[in-house]
Amino acid sequence: MTEAPAPLTSHEAARLIDFARACKAATRAVTLYPSSHPSIGATLGRIVQATSPASLPQPLRITVRPDSLLLDGRAAPRTDPAIGELAVLLHDHLVGELTVHPGGDIEAWRNFLLLLGRSPASVRAEGGIARVWTMMAGRHVELREIDYAEVLRERKQGQAADWDTVVANCLQGDSFTLDEETIQALVEIAGDAEKLAELVAALEARAGADVGAARKTSTLLRVLQGIISAVSKSKPENVDSVLRNMAVAMGRVSADVMLGLLSHGGGVGGAQQDEDAPQIVSAVISRMSESTIARFVAHNVIENTPIDRLAQAFQTLVRDGEQRERMLTMARADVATSPLGHTEGFEQVWDHVAEGLLKSYSDESYVSDSYGRELSQARAQAVQVEQTSDDPPERLTAWLSTIATSALRALDLTLLLDLLRLEQDREKWSALMTPVVNLLDDLLLVGDFESASQLLQVLVREGAEATTKERRQAAIIAIDRIVAGPMMHHVATHLALIDAVQFDQVRTMCLSMGEVLVRPMAEALSTTENERARERLTNILIGFGAIGRRTVERLKTSPKPAVRRTAIYLLRQFGGSEALPELTELLDDRESQVQREAVRAILNIGTETAYQVLEKALSTGTDQSRDAIMHSLTTLRDERAAPLLVYILRHVDYRGPLNSIYLRAIESLGTLRDPESVEALKEALYRGEWWAPRRTAALRTAAAAALARIGTPAAVAVLEEAARGGPRGVRAAARASATGILRPSQRAAIKPQ
Repeated sequence: MTEAPAPLTSHEAARLIDFARACKAATRAVTLYPSSHPSIGATLGRIVQATSPASLPQPLRITVRPDSLLLDGRAAPRTDPAIGELAVLLHDHLVGELTVHPGGDIEAWRNFLLLLGRSPASVRAEGGIARVWTMMAGRHVELREIDYAEVLRERKQGQAADWDTVVANCLQGDSFTLDEETIQALVEIAGDAEKLAELVAALEARAGADVGAARKTSTLLRVLQGIISAVSKSKPENVDSVLRNMAVAMGRVSADVMLGLLSHGGGVGGAQQDEDAPQIVSAVISRMSESTIARFVAHNVIENTPIDRLAQAFQTLVRDGEQRERMLTMARADVATSPLGHTEGFEQVWDHVAEGLLKSYSDESYVSDSYGRELSQARAQAVQVEQTSDDPPERLTAWLSTIATSALRALDLTLLLDLLRLEQDREKWSALMTPVVNLLDDLLLVGDFESASQLLQVLVREGAEATTKERRQAAIIAIDRIVAGPMMHHVATHLALIDAVQFDQVRTMCLSMGEVLVRPMAEALSTTENERARERLTNILIGFGAIGRRTVERLKTSPKPAVRRTAIYLLRQFGGSEALPELTELLDDRESQVQREAVRAILNIGTETAYQVLEKALSTGTDQSRDAIMHSLTTLRDERAAPLLVYILRHVDYRGPLNSIYLRAIESLGTLRDPESVEALKEALYRGEWWAPRRTAALRTAAAAALARIGTPAAVAVLEEAARGGPRGVRAAARASATGILRPSQRAAIKPQ
């Protein structure tokens, strides 16, 4: 048995996730905005940076599955929504493998993402995404398109394959020309009623809104005809069983496709069907059992199919009134076991459905005979109208611009702003919060902060000044939902790339939301590695003033060490001695890195009170906290540590349990070579007691060595003076350290007589 490949390492998984997130954001941006919009450069810049030769030493070979991506055949250890969304987008275009080479520029990535942003149907109509991309001369990305005939052969061999691939290819073209082996594989699948039903369901689900009911019906007829033709030639005795399986599969089609089949669909979809199509449809429909028809009704009720369309199909299938009631009873039992059957008010819903399905529907009172005939003809001529292309290109371009994603997004924004302003009903106004939050998430994802600010201004104003309690509460809840969502992730991602004007918009927007945003913003800061983004997040947090400080102070109790370190960083940025109590508590943190950050923050304050706090922590703290403080001081190679070390020499008792701390402070001053510490080291050199010779010798030796390392004229003068006229122990220590730094004449002067 072959072992499953090991999952990606954290570094490899992060690269795949970052690539997927960047593609997701950039795909939306290029379809929303013109090429000159700032969001285009910002979002595409992330991909260009991630795939630059410096960041991508070798090509990314990505295998596309229906709902996931593999990098070099291995999956990420944890799922990420961006990976799934990019996989669906690529799989819809039948991309089986994607190879990304380093060096693609912004224009190259924009062309590729614009191609991905098109509907799969329009790309397939031009020969498939691989062919279109080749014609565009794309070089930084290589595509391999899925071959559905090969997929069927793999299914025949027992390997995993997805019917979506088969359906997507069946939707191309107007003929059903497959090789013999592929036809045989389809025939074998058709021998299983459940698998054939899966194929039928997959056809409609995959076609979606891009393909009309007539096209779906035409495709289904081609598949059925191909199967029956192959079975008739190879195993004619199995034709009846295959027809029964087809009848069972009809329970999974929509009402529109069923109506197309019932009208036999000879010319629907624009493809000329074989003359046997009506006979095949009749043979399949006649074999539909009562349970199959009931399942067809239940399926469409659950899918919320319009009652008039379902009633038309149901009444065409079942002419007898008593039989209809019996089948509706069976259908109700099926629906009752679905999630719809467990919702409140199900009985009322079903009564409405049953009434609509049982009564005879006629539109004679609304539609005249002549108009009815024109409607019937329009159904058959729909594809011919679609194929007519006599409009000039400029007219088509102008029309398409009115339904582009960016135009629709602008309409969404205008509509919601108007509704928020005009709607007075409290319940309806509250119901608007869901689409408002969803639109805000999209706007922040693509970096359209100007539009996002307009919506947030309304919510913030209503949350503070609404005339009713319900309206104010709805606005506050909406703001909480936005903050709890991916807002800060989107903002932090864009902060590294946006210009100063856009940053001012983001800053104003964030500050307007108030204290509720401080904590998630601080947590985002703790995970952001980009220095420019960190600087801008800090700028925004400081802008909250006292409110921000209070929230940041509470972050010191976070269970996450990274958040506690960020709290220290922010308290240091806020500045002032007011932060000393909070920083003092963090000196005893269980994480050594948090302790070091607290020490550095206190040193940054640099007041006498701050030094007293650290001195007290050294005197009363645990051995672990004392070691952490001294380690921080010895690793801090700048002038901020020197004043505290001098403070320790003058205030810590070298004769007590802090003797080791005292000696480390002397050594650190020598390492820092701070000229201002010479006087304090001189005092330490002359300290000591005759009754503790070892301790005194160690103290004087350390002080003399530190002065020698500093090596300034003042330090050398102290050593020379001590070597000449100091007490005996002081002279010995000074001579030992001064020998290497004095001139020969000076060494002769201090030589013992």
